[in-house]
Amino acid sequence: MKELRCRDVGFDCEGVVTGQTEDDVLRQAAAHAREAHGLSAEQVDDPGFASQVEPLIHDRT
Repeated sequence: MKELRCRDVGFDCEGVVTGQTEDDVLRQAAAHAREAHGLSAEQVDDPGFASQVEPLIHDRT
Protein backbone atom coordinates (compact mmCIF):
# COMPACT_ATOMS: atom_id res chain seq x y z
CA MET A 1 0.00 0.00 0.00
CA LYS A 2 1.29 3.45 -0.96
CA GLU A 3 0.41 6.81 0.59
CA LEU A 4 0.86 10.52 0.14
CA ARG A 5 0.31 13.13 2.83
CA CYS A 6 -1.08 16.37 1.48
CA ARG A 7 1.05 18.32 3.97
CA ASP A 8 4.19 16.84 2.33
CA VAL A 9 3.17 18.51 -0.93
CA GLY A 10 3.04 21.89 0.82
CA PHE A 11 -0.63 22.31 1.65
CA ASP A 12 -1.86 23.07 5.17
CA CYS A 13 -4.06 19.98 5.05
CA GLU A 14 -4.34 16.76 7.03
CA GLY A 15 -5.42 14.80 3.93
CA VAL A 16 -3.81 11.43 3.24
CA VAL A 17 -4.27 9.61 -0.05
CA THR A 18 -3.66 5.86 -0.23
CA GLY A 19 -3.64 3.33 -3.03
CA GLN A 20 -2.22 0.03 -4.18
CA THR A 21 0.14 1.69 -6.69
CA GLU A 22 1.76 5.07 -7.23
CA ASP A 23 -0.58 5.61 -10.19
CA ASP A 24 -3.59 5.06 -7.91
CA VAL A 25 -2.22 7.60 -5.46
CA LEU A 26 -1.46 10.13 -8.21
CA ARG A 27 -5.01 9.91 -9.58
CA GLN A 28 -6.52 10.37 -6.12
CA ALA A 29 -4.09 13.17 -5.28
CA ALA A 30 -5.10 15.02 -8.45
CA ALA A 31 -8.78 14.69 -7.56
CA HIS A 32 -8.11 15.86 -3.99
CA ALA A 33 -6.07 18.83 -5.24
CA ARG A 34 -8.95 19.91 -7.50
CA GLU A 35 -11.71 19.40 -4.94
CA ALA A 36 -10.04 20.50 -1.70
CA HIS A 37 -7.49 23.03 -2.91
CA GLY A 38 -9.07 24.53 -6.02
CA LEU A 39 -6.38 23.51 -8.50
CA SER A 40 -7.60 23.38 -12.07
CA ALA A 41 -7.69 20.27 -14.22
CA GLU A 42 -4.94 21.82 -16.34
CA GLN A 43 -2.72 22.21 -13.28
CA VAL A 44 -3.10 18.64 -12.05
CA ASP A 45 -2.90 17.16 -15.56
CA ASP A 46 0.38 18.97 -16.19
CA PRO A 47 3.37 16.58 -16.07
CA GLY A 48 4.94 18.94 -13.53
CA PHE A 49 2.29 18.00 -10.98
CA ALA A 50 3.15 14.31 -11.20
CA SER A 51 6.89 14.97 -11.15
CA GLN A 52 6.50 17.08 -7.98
CA VAL A 53 4.19 14.65 -6.19
CA GLU A 54 5.56 11.25 -7.22
CA PRO A 55 8.79 11.44 -5.16
CA LEU A 56 6.70 12.15 -2.05
CA ILE A 57 4.71 8.91 -2.32
CA HIS A 58 5.94 6.29 0.10
CA ASP A 59 5.03 2.86 1.44
CA ARG A 60 2.39 3.04 4.12
CA THR A 61 3.59 1.94 7.52
